[in-house]
Parts: sequence; structure tokens; C-alpha cells
Amino acid sequence: MKRLILIAITAASVSFFGCQNINGQDKVASNQPKRKIVKTNAEWKKELSPTAYEIMVERGTEPPFQNPYYNNHQKGIYVSAATGEPLFSSNDKFESGTGWPSFVKPIDPSKIEIVHDSSYGMDRDEVIEKSTGFHLGHVFDDGPADRGGKRYCMNSAAFKFVKK
Repeated sequence: MKRLILIAITAASVSFFGCQNINGQDKVASNQPKRKIVKTNAEWKKELSPTAYEIMVERGTEPPFQNPYYNNHQKGIYVSAATGEPLFSSNDKFESGTGWPSFVKPIDPSKIEIVHDSSYGMDRDEVIEKSTGFHLGHVFDDGPADRGGKRYCMNSAAFKFVKK
């Protein structure tokens, strides 16, 4: 019984703190650079799935362990659900235990941008797609030390997986 309680507390903690990003988080600051791809929210709503729209445009988050790619072990690349731009590779994916897909690095760091996120009393580094400014997830300094020490904790809904 004690073990079940400990597991429940651990799961709840991971769910809340692992990649926490609740809908309504502070938007990217207005002093951010102009984006290459600019469309209205109505246009994005037509192009993205409802979940991808909520995650990327509205800066939401998906539940841990209940998303398509946290447990994906196939070889391939993760491309933006909005632009099709290759962002992360299965070669750089690792099991973080958080319930979200986690990577040690992006394919091309120039395709993403890291912005400060201080929503909900937390100080985090948000990962956005550089061309659109859309939310992808957060990056933390608790990844595998032997692979650079970063954990890019991403939302599955921000991606489409292209199998190799």
C-alpha cells in the first residue's frame, strides 16, 4: 500500500512539474523577432489538429504518458506539425521518465528559439519554433550528462513523426 501511495505521489509530481505548461501561459514577448511564417489564428486552426493548435498556438501542454510519442521507439525524425520542418531525431531521443518525448538536442539549433518563461511562478526556458514562434515544450538542464546534459521536453502534438 505504501508503495502504491509513493508511486501515485511520484506520478503526480512528474505530471505537475515535468513539463508543466498550462494553457494561458504568458505569450512570447512582443520584442521577439518577426517570424517568417505569419498566418491568422483562423488559418492555423484550419491547418492544425485541435490538439496541435491548443499546444502550439495557445501554448498548452498535453497530459504525460497520454500522448503519441513519449514511448515511440521507431527510427525517424520529428517534424513540426505546423511547418513540416525537421526539428528532432530519434537518434537524440531518450527515456526521461516524465511521460513526454525528450531529446538531448535539436537537429538544427537554428530552427528553434529558447525564450524565458516565468508563468505560474516558475522560471523555465521555453522552446519555440523559430519560424512561427509556436510553443514546442521546455528545455531543462537535467538530461544525460554524457550527452550534453539537456532535456528538451516536448509535446507530441507539436510534431508529426516521419519514420525512416
